Amino acid sequence: MTQLGERHDVYLTAFESLRLNETSSQVADLQAQGFARFSALGFPTTKLERWRFTNVSAIASSDFALGEAEEVESSAVTSYELEGVVGPQLVFVNGHFTAELSRTNDLPAGVEIGSLAEALTSKPETVLEHLGSLAQFNSQPFTALNTAFLHDGAIVHVSDHAIIEMPLHLLFLTTDAPDQMNHPRVLVIAGENSQVRVVESYAGLGNARYFTNAVTEVVVRDSAVVDHYKLIRDSGTAYHVGSTHVRLGRSSSFSSHSITLGGELVCNDVDAELMGEGGDCTLNGLYLVDARRLVDNHTTIRHMNPHCTSHELYKGILNDEARGVFNGKIIVAIDAQKTDAKQTNKALLLSEDAQINTKPELEIFADDVKCTHGATVGQLDEDALFYLRSRGLELDQARSVLIHAFASDLLQRITIDSIRSQLDAILLQQLRGSGGPTIDEQPA
Repeated sequence: MTQLGERHDVYLTAFESLRLNETSSQVADLQAQGFARFSALGFPTTKLERWRFTNVSAIASSDFALGEAEEVESSAVTSYELEGVVGPQLVFVNGHFTAELSRTNDLPAGVEIGSLAEALTSKPETVLEHLGSLAQFNSQPFTALNTAFLHDGAIVHVSDHAIIEMPLHLLFLTTDAPDQMNHPRVLVIAGENSQVRVVESYAGLGNARYFTNAVTEVVVRDSAVVDHYKLIRDSGTAYHVGSTHVRLGRSSSFSSHSITLGGELVCNDVDAELMGEGGDCTLNGLYLVDARRLVDNHTTIRHMNPHCTSHELYKGILNDEARGVFNGKIIVAIDAQKTDAKQTNKALLLSEDAQINTKPELEIFADDVKCTHGATVGQLDEDALFYLRSRGLELDQARSVLIHAFASDLLQRITIDSIRSQLDAILLQQLRGSGGPTIDEQPA
């Protein structure tokens, strides 16, 4: 880890300023533990195996200040909403809940959503039972940093047996104020036999340089079903580090869809524990990277009990001098007999300078399991391009058809029509070669 050096004082000042407004002693204790651990760890360096291919020195060397609440016109929010979905929506601007831009009036029966800061005051027992229980920060500096600055974010609480059909949208926006950092926290609690779909969206209102450090904790109780989406549309100069921590109960189901379309440096971590027999976990990921951007995906699925299944498919499309990192680990504990786990990672390189570092891993301590993993890296098939062009398509059109075909199986797994349609449109337009539009030029 790097030493914070003189920047420690910058973070310490911001930390002490935040704690002046903290009323809960339990939250204050959690913040203090997070800051102490972050101070001890510092920022990671490429000498560490986890960060070997991802250099975060640009974050470590910058003096980011905590984002402040700002007024934002409702028209600026519209382009980042889920098209055609008028259900519950929470909007956060620079990490602060903005009630006037949110929709929480007509909530379906059995679900509560709102500001985490308000929930810590109104029902602290429910929140503190789970907050920090999944996102361990002993060896994770960015999780420790998020915990140190834990202040606001979103909470979703679904009652036992409740079925919520309308997607719940959590929209985190960052304004043009330069060099700001935000540390949003999301807590999702799905009661027994419940069903819910949650969408986390992150976007920048401009092209400012900022740092988002997000942590999400998802509790999936027995026989519950949670469908989770994370959509990253940050500005092209932004840094985004995020982690999602999931605990699955008996016969529960969790699916994750990580979609990265923006950001200069993006790190996505997903850590899922199947703690009950018969659980099912699905992790899907799609990332599009151009210019000199970097997207880093690390996933860990821990099979701790028998008769659990997991399916993982990540695909990356890289152009120009973009870089990608994928590390997927499946751990099968000694008691997790009859485990069925599959992991696949595929990368499509659209230029000779694009690069992907991929590392699938299996750690198996049980003897009656079915586990497979694989990784492929390739370019567009020249024969397929020739065939399409011989049928009258221009080069850009032929490339778009093949790119779309590469991503199509992931697109079909997205059950929210507005997200699937938007992503489908972007795939058909961008990364088409010389003269084609970049990610930042796509319509929201």
